[in-house]
Amino acid sequence: MNRYDLNGRSALVTGGASGLGAAAAEALRAGGATVTVFDRDVESPGEGAIAGDVTDLAVLEAAVGEIEEREGSLDILVHSAGISGPWQSALELPEAEWRRILEINATGAFLACRAAVPGMVERGYGRVVLLASIAGREGSPLLPAYSASKAAVIALAKSLGRDVAGSGVLVNVVSPAAFATPMSLKQPEEIRAAMAAAIPLGRMGEPEEAGALIAWLCSEDCSFSTGAVFDLTGGRGVA
Repeated sequence: MNRYDLNGRSALVTGGASGLGAAAAEALRAGGATVTVFDRDVESPGEGAIAGDVTDLAVLEAAVGEIEEREGSLDILVHSAGISGPWQSALELPEAEWRRILEINATGAFLACRAAVPGMVERGYGRVVLLASIAGREGSPLLPAYSASKAAVIALAKSLGRDVAGSGVLVNVVSPAAFATPMSLKQPEEIRAAMAAAIPLGRMGEPEEAGALIAWLCSEDCSFSTGAVFDLTGGRGVA
């Protein structure tokens, strides 16, 4: 895997304990960044890992403050925390599930940015990468809340990227299809097969492939993209 020069940079990766978040954290570390994982399922909280919920702004702000005090700045935010929810029609999905999924996926992305981006703007440098989904662009059957929440994440990145353009902070969003992560692999075999069959390359993505793109977006080599959606779907996403 190619490595991007991230020496001297500090990063916060939400949802970094597993899946694409863990792959992003690994790729950032490989580039020399100091990475702090923020996740509800942190095994050993301490330096480099903070247990917390992305729906709690105060906890996110405390995490950002801890990193800034320890490292001198927070330069990179990768927001990967999210849930898929149950596979149900919009006509059957309970209201409480709709609210829960939107709160974690969409509001969580907003709050992570609220906590991290003001300091980046003040210092004149930052890289923000939000993880969305092809579901947010196409609307996946039986995943109405997940699709809506990821569409909100895409719109947030587009809006915020333009809001802070010229500040030294770049905000982009990655839109993956199915990847070989715990979220996908826990699905029934027939659903996994259907997800892979929908991808022209004929397979799920590997987490390391997502980590490579995210690392570039977090580097100084990415210098002229903001408010942009980066397709990571093996050819499925064409619009």
